[in-house]
Amino acid sequence: MGDINVTDKLNLQNSFKLYDEALGLIPGAILGIRRPYNFVQGEYPIFFRTAKGGKVIDVDDNEYYDYLCSYGPIIIGHREEEIDDAVIEQIKDHGFCFSLTQPVQNELGKVLRNLIPCAEKMVFMKMGSDATTAAVRVARAYTKRVKILKGPTYAGWHDWSSDVYGITAGIPEKIRNDTIEFEFNDLEHTEKLLKQHKDELAAVLMTPINTPGGDVVELPEPGYLKAMKELAHEHGAVFIFDEIRTGFRVNIGGAQKEFGVKPDLACFGKAMGNGYPISTLVGKAEIMNVLEHDVFLSSTFFPNSLSQVASLKTIEFLQKNNVIETIKSRGTILEKRIRESIETSGVPATYSGGSLMPYITFKRDEKKLYKSIREEFYRQLIRRRVFLQPYHHGYICYRHTEDDLDYTADMIDESLREAKKLM
Repeated sequence: MGDINVTDKLNLQNSFKLYDEALGLIPGAILGIRRPYNFVQGEYPIFFRTAKGGKVIDVDDNEYYDYLCSYGPIIIGHREEEIDDAVIEQIKDHGFCFSLTQPVQNELGKVLRNLIPCAEKMVFMKMGSDATTAAVRVARAYTKRVKILKGPTYAGWHDWSSDVYGITAGIPEKIRNDTIEFEFNDLEHTEKLLKQHKDELAAVLMTPINTPGGDVVELPEPGYLKAMKELAHEHGAVFIFDEIRTGFRVNIGGAQKEFGVKPDLACFGKAMGNGYPISTLVGKAEIMNVLEHDVFLSSTFFPNSLSQVASLKTIEFLQKNNVIETIKSRGTILEKRIRESIETSGVPATYSGGSLMPYITFKRDEKKLYKSIREEFYRQLIRRRVFLQPYHHGYICYRHTEDDLDYTADMIDESLREAKKLM
């Protein structure tokens, strides 16, 4: 970071100027989770200009170690030449947007079938919300039932799922009532709901690792996922994994491969294309085959080959360079350093997310001092050019070097000590 004083407040003049301009163009200036109130207002940048590897640069030329990784898609690094070159070659030599499908669809399909345990058949889309919504529609068509039992984490912005943050405007109540939320790692609660909605449930849809907004990342307890699958089948429901975050990050075959539990359907996206927009719904052929005649699924841009080319090259790179194991190894060292810093600082904080999804949260207290401590910690962290988010877990990418992670651990330690002064 050169001679910059990393504890000074950042110059964000251009970010603020663009934000003011955007307010007159875009409702709220920025969409969803990227809005300033989801960070520390006045301290975090609002617009990025460029990125490379594991770093991003904002419109005021401040450079950061990027541990949000675009909320998960960047598994290797920003502007990865091997992937971008394959996409550019596709543009120049073949094109990418046609009335019919290009052969790369089949190439990618065969790769996924060899990697993902439940992937007998698949369809390709663009966004994670596309995949989870397609999964729900397929399950309803297959079972001829309506209600969905859903885990407590975000599963997309579409009507069936998007009241997860309590924002329900524009979503008919009758649609909201068809989705019932259960508690993660609580089989008793789930079984109660299953019995309550007996013969109505089309699917049980869940993330195999719980990633709630603003709270600790939660791993499944031993035997929990297997028991959930058994309960779903016992009540005639399709068992679905939302692997949008875990796919191609926890394991090349997804969390289902890592934990040894094969769902009926699974949704993948994010790291599948290292930033290129692609998602897929995979699953048992018997269930997926409702897409042949019974279920309508179509889009002008779903067959676009650029993201499929990027995905093929991303998966090839992951395998060739042992990316996931490298990230796990480096992330384990970072996790150890952060846990030590939390313990020695005396700050009432919790580390979760293991080696892959680092997250520091602050224990709630009656006086709500944790809010001030949290804000001060993330204020200090961004001034030290470490880009993490107060209400969302982070990610580590392949291009984060050991030196990057060592610097990050030092800055987290310093930021915790600064936050401790509020206690």
